Order: sequence, then C-alpha cells, then structure tokens
Amino acid sequence: NGHRGNVNKYLGDGIMALFGAPLDDPTHASLACYAALDCQAELVRLRGIWRQEGLPEIGARIGINSGPCIVGNMGSEERMEYTVTGDTVNLASRLEGAGKFYDTSILIGQRTAELAKKDVEGREIDLLRVKGKKEPVVVFELLARKGQLGEKKRRVVEVYLEGLAAYKMRNFSIACARFSEAVALDPSDGPSRVYLERSANYRQTPPPSDWDGVYELTSQ
Repeated sequence: NGHRGNVNKYLGDGIMALFGAPLDDPTHASLACYAALDCQAELVRLRGIWRQEGLPEIGARIGINSGPCIVGNMGSEERMEYTVTGDTVNLASRLEGAGKFYDTSILIGQRTAELAKKDVEGREIDLLRVKGKKEPVVVFELLARKGQLGEKKRRVVEVYLEGLAAYKMRNFSIACARFSEAVALDPSDGPSRVYLERSANYRQTPPPSDWDGVYELTSQ
C-alpha cells in the first residue's frame, strides 16, 4: 500500500503486518498508522459497493503497537518462517480485540502514539490491564492523519476528553454530563457510550477509595 509494511502472516480472518522490519525505518509507527487509516477508508468505500450489491458489509478492527520484538527465522528445518514474537506483538493482538469493547476501528499502544504524535490525530481511551498481564497500559484510538479530523469529530473528542478528565478525578456527575453531550453530538461514538454507562454506574455505586482507574479487560 506504499507505506513499506510487510504482510507477515494470515491469521484466520486477520493478518499480521510488520513495519520497521526486516529493514529499519525511523518512521515505522507513523507508517503503520497511515496504513491502518487507509485500510479503514478503503473498507468504507467497499462497504458502499457491497451495500448496493446486497452483499454483507464487512468491517475490520486494527491493533497497532510499537516496541522491542524478537525478529527472525523461527521454527525448525521442517518448517521455518520469518516472523516476530514477544510482548509487544501480543499487546497489538489484544488491542485489536479490545476495539470490539469500545466500538473503535483502530486502537494503538502508548509507544505508537508517542512516536506518531506529530503525524496523526488520536485520543486517550483507557488505562487497561489486559488478560495475562499485571501492568496496565494506556490505550489510544487512532482517528486521522494530522490536520484531517473533521470539525464535528474534533468537537466530540474535546467533550469526551473533558469527561475523561472528570472521570479520572472521580467527578462522575460531571463525567456523565460530558459523555452525555458527546453521545448527543455523535450517537455512534463508542468510547463515549462506554464511559457514559461506566460513569453512571460509579455515580450510583462509587468505586473504592483506592481506585486507580485501571479497567480489567478479560473478555478478549
């Protein structure tokens, strides 16, 4: 797709692609983000065609993570493949699955967000503890290339972030109001809907005093 990514393997109905390997590329995080955004834009176009033809409208979620990996030929003499493995790769897979929970199309890890911040628009989604890991990770949604986020979505994100700040401060009434406003602006905004429900629940039954805001994601 012109972003110097390599499709490494097919995983049932999914794929794994590498950026920055086997050839090093200092812009690998931004290129991965661009590729993901382009894939989703192409799916939007294709769904329009499929809809007209009476075919199922297929969607896809994407998870992106950046960090150290074990890269190289793995396996045995009978079956050898060039691939990557490690915690960085596993988290990318978890992020793809977590997108279903937040109704998002592209979730990225904190390091990816840091490396690509000059090139893309995103928003913080959650502090997650994924299945099988002790340390929580900050997760972001990838929204657009830098400067290409629509005005309506930008306003939704602004209100959402106000709600998220209140949520972190345990101001659940204010959080409910902000997330309600975000949902009113865009009923399809999955993260706002998730936080509206979560804030409403905490408003009725506050979390314990030692609550750290970490959300346990165990279903994916």
